[in-house]
Amino acid sequence: MRTDGSSELPTQPDVSSRRSGLSARDFQLFQQLIHREAGIHLVESKRVLVEGRLSRRLRELGLDFRAYYALLETDEAERVRLVDAISTNETHFFREPRQFEFLESRVFPEWLARGEQGQMSRRVRVWSAACSTGEEPYSVAMSFLAHFPPGWEIEILATDISTRVLDRARAALYALEKAKEIPARYLKPFMLKGTGEQEGWMKAGPEIRSLVRFGRVNLNDDALAVPGQFDLILCRNVLIYFDAPSKARVVERLLERLDVRGYLFLGHAEAMIGASTRTRSVGPTIYTHAAMPPRVPDAARVAAGPRQGNDAEEPVG
Repeated sequence: MRTDGSSELPTQPDVSSRRSGLSARDFQLFQQLIHREAGIHLVESKRVLVEGRLSRRLRELGLDFRAYYALLETDEAERVRLVDAISTNETHFFREPRQFEFLESRVFPEWLARGEQGQMSRRVRVWSAACSTGEEPYSVAMSFLAHFPPGWEIEILATDISTRVLDRARAALYALEKAKEIPARYLKPFMLKGTGEQEGWMKAGPEIRSLVRFGRVNLNDDALAVPGQFDLILCRNVLIYFDAPSKARVVERLLERLDVRGYLFLGHAEAMIGASTRTRSVGPTIYTHAAMPPRVPDAARVAAGPRQGNDAEEPVG
């Protein structure tokens, strides 16, 4: 893991680390390692956060910060656990509603019209590039199923760097109080209310789960192992954790996998970084390739009626 002398451990004991937990020197080492592993830029004010999130693991292993860093240099599995511990994974169903409104009122009719006219295959590929606990890809799946008629193939790849949140996303179980985040027109068709031991919880229904597959992907990895091109990429509320060079590299990797007529959705707190000459804005932090052909005129759009979900189990609502 060492790339230069700056990441070597000090040869003399750092007494301050014993007095105050994570010393400034040791924090710099963790900063460098976390940036290399995940592209996450931790400023000095995050030192207390890092110390708090790692303390439990250090107690489990019986190590101090110095010994734990030495372990991280040689143990890849432990580095994955480190990133899991540091990552912030706040998300909601149908987060940033204006983007879903754009998707349903402009993008879907365009694709449906092009499909009817034979200008695109009836297969749509979506990548949720920082899916967290799964609310985003399942929201997208609900939206697609409500607007696209049978005969269209929808494939949603959902990835995250954290194995912990991916396990939760695959389980597809959510506290029932999160039902208020889901529009009523989607809640009953697509979400199932838990019973027995799962009372107080709801689960994504089988119809939307069948569209989504999950995998671990590090957006900071030069060899981004994501195959093919995508019609829609969502990378929302993750670039804010990267420094400017890392943001630019991630955006370039995303654009390489975005179809020439595809759409890239970022978070509302983000903006296109380092790729403005290659993209143009078409909506609220929504981008396309700069050379994308004009979209289908409004008069040519095709509307599709809503589809119903699987009613084999008790729906939410």
